[in-house]
Amino acid sequence: MKQYVDHHTTRRFEVTGAGGIRLAAWDYAAATAVAGAAAEPGADARPGVLLLHGLLGRASHWAATARRLAPRYRALALDQRGHGRSERPEGPYGTEAYLADAVAAVEQLGLAPVTVIGHSMGALTAWQLAAHRPDLVAAVVICDMRAAALGEAGQREWEDWTRSWPLPFATLGDARRWFGELDPWANPPNPVRGDFFAEVMVEGDDGWRPQYAPRHLLRSRDPWIRDAHWDELAGVGCPALVVRGLGGELGRAEAQEMVRVLPRGRYAEIPDAGHLVPWDQPEAWCDTVERFLREVVREPQRATPA
Repeated sequence: MKQYVDHHTTRRFEVTGAGGIRLAAWDYAAATAVAGAAAEPGADARPGVLLLHGLLGRASHWAATARRLAPRYRALALDQRGHGRSERPEGPYGTEAYLADAVAAVEQLGLAPVTVIGHSMGALTAWQLAAHRPDLVAAVVICDMRAAALGEAGQREWEDWTRSWPLPFATLGDARRWFGELDPWANPPNPVRGDFFAEVMVEGDDGWRPQYAPRHLLRSRDPWIRDAHWDELAGVGCPALVVRGLGGELGRAEAQEMVRVLPRGRYAEIPDAGHLVPWDQPEAWCDTVERFLREVVREPQRATPA
């Protein structure tokens, strides 16, 4: 297991994903590890947490959440295939590949029994992992991801949207302003959204572009278009929390139906938040997640002094 440590108490682990691709997993709070804990995966006694970003994200979006959880949990974030510092193969980008990568991360990082926290696409992978590998998962947090199929019209709209991006951006500030203010999908304008997209930009010879390929994003969305996921939700036997923002993509009726289908489902909604719930309202988000974890995740017993 290769490890890389920078000067900001961040540790990177290299994971071998499905098909042998290299994935990057990140501990954004390495300095808060319990005293005397070894650096090797599995040596830390804190309960494991795996943070999975959405289709348009990267692991670094989870840094604040990971640091908030770090005193009590070993919270690692995964750059999923095609994102962040992980490899960008031409394929596959289906749900099976994302699921196999998540299994590899949990096993190789020694996180089981793990709580999987996912946003959007990452939430879909989270509940699929819980349904298909219950031996690895203690609990799941599902943030603003629908269980219903989205339909072909939604895919066409999304493809048109990605083609409307005025790439390359001359400056990082231009990218932040476009996604936060000028993008017709930024309704209403939201500086948090601008910051979110700025974090996935990389500078090339001609300017700034997203570090993922839009064609890979579209392939990733294909299963969402055709398939509903109610049967998989019904197969999640561990505690599961469904979180939505009041202005997000997951409507209240569908979210509550997801909770009903989940055998041990719970529900939370966060005001003044859209699809980017953990970044629109970080304090309310972390409070909600921490409360759930305290109630459902068993922490190791600490030895009492003689």
